[in-house]
Amino acid sequence: MSTEWNNGLPFIPGYTFRDLAKTAFHRSQTLGYKNGFALSYRPSVVIGKEVLAAEPLTHHEIDKLCFETPYTVYDKPEYEEFIPAHVALDKKVLRFYGHFKEEILHSPAESYRVRPVTIYYYLEDDSMCIIEPSVVNSGLPQGKRIKRQRLPKNEFGNYYNWKDLNLAMDLEVYGTTYRISDCDLFTKEFMESEGIVLNEPENTPEDPYIKRRSIKPNQEHVNKSPAKFEKLYRFLHMDSMVLRFYGQWVECDAYQSHTWPVIIYYYLVDDTVDVREAHQRNSGRDPFPLFISRQRIPKKVKEESFPSIVMEISDDLVEEYISPKDFQLGQKIKLLSHHFFLYDCDGFTREYYQKNYPDMDMKAVEIPKMEDKSKKAQVIPPYNGFGSLEDSLQNCYSLIPEPPKQNILKRLVNSNKKLRYVAKLDSPYPEDRDRRFILSYHLDTDMISIYETPRRNSGIISGKFLAKCQVAKPGSTVDNPVYYTPADLVIGATVEVFSHRFILINADLYVLKYLESNSDQVPSQTLESLKQTVGAEKESGMAVEQKGEEK
Repeated sequence: MSTEWNNGLPFIPGYTFRDLAKTAFHRSQTLGYKNGFALSYRPSVVIGKEVLAAEPLTHHEIDKLCFETPYTVYDKPEYEEFIPAHVALDKKVLRFYGHFKEEILHSPAESYRVRPVTIYYYLEDDSMCIIEPSVVNSGLPQGKRIKRQRLPKNEFGNYYNWKDLNLAMDLEVYGTTYRISDCDLFTKEFMESEGIVLNEPENTPEDPYIKRRSIKPNQEHVNKSPAKFEKLYRFLHMDSMVLRFYGQWVECDAYQSHTWPVIIYYYLVDDTVDVREAHQRNSGRDPFPLFISRQRIPKKVKEESFPSIVMEISDDLVEEYISPKDFQLGQKIKLLSHHFFLYDCDGFTREYYQKNYPDMDMKAVEIPKMEDKSKKAQVIPPYNGFGSLEDSLQNCYSLIPEPPKQNILKRLVNSNKKLRYVAKLDSPYPEDRDRRFILSYHLDTDMISIYETPRRNSGIISGKFLAKCQVAKPGSTVDNPVYYTPADLVIGATVEVFSHRFILINADLYVLKYLESNSDQVPSQTLESLKQTVGAEKESGMAVEQKGEEK
């Protein structure tokens, strides 16, 4: 022990006492707080038994220490907890509501404007800031007017304190006079706890310019726009929810009425409607998918004493808009002067009406198909003789004619296959009786070509008599011709080709073989005539060959 009066005592708990005469220690406190601010002290220096920069104790302090009860290390001394100002007053802000008047020069419509402000006083460091809240359609730059700082009170360097603030008073800051009219509940309780009596709050005067813009003369202001929370709720819960109706647009003119299929969409998120055409091919109409653009459609409009010169109707003239309860299946609905007949809807629409409008019957309605009298049967003009009948008929079916369809399989199977017959000309002139012709029937295209065989000293040029073409039977009409087939080419029969008569007198052996292979398609009379003519020649030829071999 450093002191003499406690020498010999063991250094154990309960045997140690404070040295009442000691005034300085070898490790002095260098940090402290004063008025909430941290300050540093110069430590005392001990040299031997002398203490430098130390103040002696007074008699009162020595007497106070003598009567103190010593404590042991197990005792817990009670110290008063020190809380600095920046901790105790952190986030404690006084809020006052006020306004200031701004003069408007060189304007006949207004002389001043009332601009509301909010004044914040931070108890932590006695700083203040002034913020002007945003006003819709004010036309003025708004926001923070004075950033957070200590505001000067006068020209002597004094600053505003919370004790200087009260209700129904003027606060002059940087040449602008702010009128404090009210405060929040926390500010009121704080000022009353500090013993300051607040004045009666005042009402903020209304800006005459905003009032004149929002309220019309001799008419009370009615807020028709829905609340923001309602728009948000409908967007979150009804977005992408669309009612779909199937209907017919009924168009009436002076002569007749027309119906045209349409699809009507009703968007629940904002009560808008659009109409789209259900375009049909070959209808004769240009495709306009959007018949009525998406918009709110008025149902009931106020009557005006003067004619309207614009197509758009303002919201003030509309008393009621189209709603889901106006769409009833089996009835007509009028949308922008157009009448639509509703006959069906989709499954979601039917479930929506069962849940929200149970008294409405949303059963589909059958629509009788009405014949459009405006459509007339297509009249095919008579054949003019130019080109083939099938090729000329394509000009009546389309503006850009396409080649007539052909049997490709038949052309591939019967390619380069033809039936040849020997024919003579049936003519009253004696010089034509000895003329011989080869009549060829082409199986792939059902066409006939005629070739005249050469004959010496006849005086007639031989060669192609008829190019390959289809030949119609005599007596058939021009619009519905009947062409020659292999079943009509009988030996001894007369074939009339464009006013020329040919008599078939013989045929190739291939003709007999082909017709025998297709006997179910050829009459028996045709086969018998070929067998009597072609078969007899075949047997006579074989007999001649056998006699030649015997010799």
